[in-house]
Amino acid sequence: MLTPERHQLIIALVKEKDFVRIHELVEATGASESTIRRDLSELEEQRLLKRVHGGASVLQSKIEEPTILEKSVKREREKTAIAKYAASLVQDRDSIFIDAGTTTYQMLPYLPENIMVVTNGVDIALHLINRHIRTILLGGELKAATLSLVGRDAIKSLSQYRFDKCFLGMNGIDQSHGLTTPDPDEAYVKQLALQFSDERFVLCDSDKFSRVTFAKVGDLHGITLITDSGISQEEQQVYSRITTLKVVKA
Repeated sequence: MLTPERHQLIIALVKEKDFVRIHELVEATGASESTIRRDLSELEEQRLLKRVHGGASVLQSKIEEPTILEKSVKREREKTAIAKYAASLVQDRDSIFIDAGTTTYQMLPYLPENIMVVTNGVDIALHLINRHIRTILLGGELKAATLSLVGRDAIKSLSQYRFDKCFLGMNGIDQSHGLTTPDPDEAYVKQLALQFSDERFVLCDSDKFSRVTFAKVGDLHGITLITDSGISQEEQQVYSRITTLKVVKA
């Protein structure tokens, strides 16, 4: 198979599946693993896909926001491991902010009950109330795609509180561009949560690294990143020099 044909096949498979592992590409093309790795590097340079640990994923638009349903079915085991570790950091009588998101949602079964939670996630608030955990749901405009509350009212109500810890999801983590998310309204809510918290945790599965989306949330300084063991050794070294990085096994 000629290189241009192989590249077209790789791109088609990535678009079809969103994420394709290297061994799948080897089987589909008949090429060696080293050839596939070179192909992925070339295609990433052309901004046709994103290389991730063990394979390649579709390159998303900087303003594209996957729905909560789309995100909930991806990397569920990794998200659960990340969330379980994050929940273990919460102590009795803590006041915490939990961001709307599928990874932060996975924290909820593991939280202690004697805490105060502020959130902009409608589904998160409902789950916490069912567990009899004291919960404040921010006001604001409801985003259907993420079930999050944003806008002027969310910002006004969030500004009234101060937190021992905050736990945020994030769409992009990059050593140069920091923390990013597609929606500027959500970015501002996240910014305030970081500003008003003593300890700051960002929960992100490994394919979020070296990804940049539209709206900047903040820099990596003073943040603890919690991710899964899919992150490469090279990325671990890079990000550990910039901020606190905790890698958990899925």
